Amino acid sequence: MATSSAYPPPPPYYRLYKDYLDDSDSAPSPPPPIEGTYTMFGSTYTTNDALPSLEEQGLRQLYQKGPNVDYKKELKSLNRELMFQILELADVLVERPSQYARRVEDISLILRNMHHLLNSIRPHQARATLIHILEMQIERRKQAILDIRRRREEARVLLKESQNYLQTHQQ
Repeated sequence: MATSSAYPPPPPYYRLYKDYLDDSDSAPSPPPPIEGTYTMFGSTYTTNDALPSLEEQGLRQLYQKGPNVDYKKELKSLNRELMFQILELADVLVERPSQYARRVEDISLILRNMHHLLNSIRPHQARATLIHILEMQIERRKQAILDIRRRREEARVLLKESQNYLQTHQQ
C-alpha cells in the first residue's frame, strides 16, 4: 500500500527565497506588470480599460454620437423602442412565426445599446459613490468630535463638582 500526500509539494522556486529573512535583496524581483494585450485561458485580453465603442464591436449605434449624450433621454428612448419591438415580436409570432428572427435581432441590438450606455456611465457612478462614502466618513468624524467634546465638557463639570465637594467637606 503506497502512501500519498493530501497536498502536493511546494513548487521548486521557493528555494529562491530561503535567504530572504537575512538579505531581502537576495530574492528575485517580481516580473514587470503586463502592458498591452495578453492571452489567458485561450482568450485575448488587454490592459487598456477603455470601453470599446459599439462600432468596434461590430454593432450599429442607435443613439446620438459625441461627448454630450443625454443618457437619461437616450435610455428612455431606447426603452420605448424596446417595448415597441417586444410588442412587434409578439405580433409577428402570432401572424408570421417564421419571421421572428429579425425582431429578435432588433431587440438584441437595442439591449446591447442600452447596456453600452449604462457601462459608459459607470465611471461617473464610481466617482459619485466615492464622494458619497467620503462625505459619510466626514460626517461620522464630525459627529465623533462633537461627542468627544460633549463628554469632555461633562467630565470637566463632574471634576469641578468633585473639587467643590472636596473643598467644602475638608474644612
